[in-house]
Amino acid sequence: MAEKVKSGKEILDDFFNEIDEIENVDVDIAKMLSELYQNDKLTDTNVKNELQKLRDEDKD
Repeated sequence: MAEKVKSGKEILDDFFNEIDEIENVDVDIAKMLSELYQNDKLTDTNVKNELQKLRDEDKD
């Protein structure tokens, strides 16, 4: 029973490092979210802006 319990930060780090491996997840969106998280810029505004950039790129 000496199993280590992960902290919230460790859980989030694991999630965002492996998000692109989750089934049915868009790879571009996963990479964008991971980068925002790693750069400590994961806010609703930044996510909205980055999603808009991805949409605009798809139109081209």
